[in-house]
Amino acid sequence: MADVSHRKILVIKLGALGDIVLALGPFAAIREQHRDANIVLLTTPSFEKFLEPSGYFDKIWTDTKPALWQVPNWLKLKSRLRRSGFTLVYDLQTSDRSGWYFRLFGKQYRPDWSGIVIGCSHPHTNLNRDFMHSIERQNEQLAMAGIPSVPSADLSWVTADSSRFGLRDCFVLLVPGGAPHRVAKRWPANCYAELACRIIKQGAQPVILGSAGEVALAHEIKARCPEAIDLCGQTELADLAVLARDAAGAVGNDTGPIHMAAAAGCPTVVLFSSVSDPALTAPRGPSVEVLCQNNLANLSIESVAAALRLR
Repeated sequence: MADVSHRKILVIKLGALGDIVLALGPFAAIREQHRDANIVLLTTPSFEKFLEPSGYFDKIWTDTKPALWQVPNWLKLKSRLRRSGFTLVYDLQTSDRSGWYFRLFGKQYRPDWSGIVIGCSHPHTNLNRDFMHSIERQNEQLAMAGIPSVPSADLSWVTADSSRFGLRDCFVLLVPGGAPHRVAKRWPANCYAELACRIIKQGAQPVILGSAGEVALAHEIKARCPEAIDLCGQTELADLAVLARDAAGAVGNDTGPIHMAAAAGCPTVVLFSSVSDPALTAPRGPSVEVLCQNNLANLSIESVAAALRLR
C-alpha cells in the first residue's frame, strides 16, 4: 500500500476532456489521502487553467507529449522528472506514453508507482481492467494502492460568470459535435435542429455548445431553428460546468462537454452509436440517461425528446 508519509507526489492524467472529468473523483481521493503532501499534476495545456482552482494540486505541469523523434524534449522531461524528488506517482493515464515516463526516471530516481507498467511498485493487477468503466478501473487501481474510497466527481469549486451569454432562466444545452475523425459518434445536425424546435415549444431556450471548429454544425441547426443560441467557440471549460449547473437539461453525443454536464448534476441524455461502448465510457452523474443506436441516424427525435425530462 502507498505510504501516506509521502511528501512529493506526481499524478499523471493527460486527458481528453471526458477522461479528465472521470478522473475528478480520483483526484479528490488522492488529495484526501495525502493532505500534507506537495502534489503535482502532469496534464496537457488545455486543462491547466481549469484545474488550478480545484485545490487538488499544489502545482500543475503541462506536457506537450513529445513525439519519439523529439529527443531534446524527452531529455528535458527526463531531467525535470529526475530533479523533482517525487517519491510516489499515481499514473491515472496508464498508457504507453506514461509507461515511458516511468522509464525516464531510471532505477536510481524511480519513485513508488501506481499503474500498470512492468516493474512498478503498486500495479493494478486486474487482467480485465480494459473491460471496466473508467470510473471503476481507476477506483480499483487506487484501492490496490491503498486508497479504498473514491468520491464522485465534484464541480462545486468551478466558478465563471455565465451572465455574459444573456441566456433565459430556462435553457437546454445541445452538444452536437465530437471528435472530427469519429463522425459516426454524432447524431445528425438536422435531428438536433428538430429537437431544438421542440425545446422552444416547451418554453425553454436551446443553447448549442462546441468548439470553434463546430460552428458549421451550429449554423446548420440555427438555419432550421433561428431561436437557438450558438455559443460554439465562446466558452471556456469553467463556463461549461457553470452552464450545466444552471441548465434545465442537456443532450449530446459521446464527447467531453457532455461528461462535464453530467458531472455538474445536469439531467443529461447522451447518445451512443456502435463505435463506442457506454459500459466503458458513459458519463457519470446523478441524472444520466444513455440512448444507444448502432447508427445514430436511425435514432428517433421522439425517443430523445422523451428522454429529455426538463427540470
